[in-house]
Amino acid sequence: MKQKGQEFVQGISITFVLAVVAKYLGSLPFLSIMGQLVIAILLGMLYRGVIGVPQQAIKGISFSSKTLLRYGIILLGMRLNLVDIVHAGPKVLAIAIINIVFTIFVVYGIAKLFKVENRLGILTACGTAICGAAAVVAISPQIKANDNETAIGAATVAILGTIFTLLYTILYPILGLTAKGYGIFSGATLHEIAHVIAAAAPGGKDAVDLAVIVKLTRVALLVPVAIVLGVWTNRTERKKNTVVQKANWRSIPIPWFILGFLVMSGINTLGIVPTEFTNQIILLAYFLIAMAMAGLGLNVDLATFRRLGMKSFAAGFIGSVLLSILGYLLIDLFGLK
Repeated sequence: MKQKGQEFVQGISITFVLAVVAKYLGSLPFLSIMGQLVIAILLGMLYRGVIGVPQQAIKGISFSSKTLLRYGIILLGMRLNLVDIVHAGPKVLAIAIINIVFTIFVVYGIAKLFKVENRLGILTACGTAICGAAAVVAISPQIKANDNETAIGAATVAILGTIFTLLYTILYPILGLTAKGYGIFSGATLHEIAHVIAAAAPGGKDAVDLAVIVKLTRVALLVPVAIVLGVWTNRTERKKNTVVQKANWRSIPIPWFILGFLVMSGINTLGIVPTEFTNQIILLAYFLIAMAMAGLGLNVDLATFRRLGMKSFAAGFIGSVLLSILGYLLIDLFGLK
């Protein structure tokens, strides 16, 4: 029993150390564009490829990539202020909804065209459309994806987001957008919150603040998307069964950790927790998610990634280009340039 406990701790310790290293590297000038979460998953992949994962550490690593992830997502709700989303206005909400619906269908359609496995295609589509790796790991249990699919999906959108962040900072001077317009554009089209902040920085503080609000509007939409996908997956599985099962509310997979995310958002919106303490909770949330990302990276077999990941990456890349174009056109259409 004691040995099993030590083996469990060993796995968690590996993800903890990788998350600490990722946090440090993420504070460096160039690497800050990638962000802590992207670096953590890449470090996990590198660790597995170079050092290897001890068999006895697998349970602890699995705990980090699944259980700690859910706690991290719940606590991340403290980042979201629902009042800010309301104040952003109906145009911003409309852009967020249009972008998400468009991107999910387009990326999933391209993934199907490229013969990407069904669940991996959904994860890539949701990660590109909503909020990067965090969306991938939140949607994963809803569609019953395995660890490999989750890890590949998270790594794919994490790398894509980094590429597009660099492109945005280069293109900013020639896009013809005001600081406000550029902030909305970044928040409405980029993948991770870290990417949004890094990309919006050339536009100044106002651009960054608005970009984060728009981005968090997309994050809030993760909840209905997760529930819809859960119901859809459940219904599809029932149809595949030879015995027809009657649907009832118990058969609907409720993503309790995402509802926990909403509860924490409500607490933050009410302002009952001091700002300084809220900031510490957010830091903890990101650290727990970074440990989960490291755990996912440790589960990625590079040969499998090369075999399955390149097609999903291509689908995500094309979808990201189309999302950027659509986002720009919508900002122009709604007079937010």
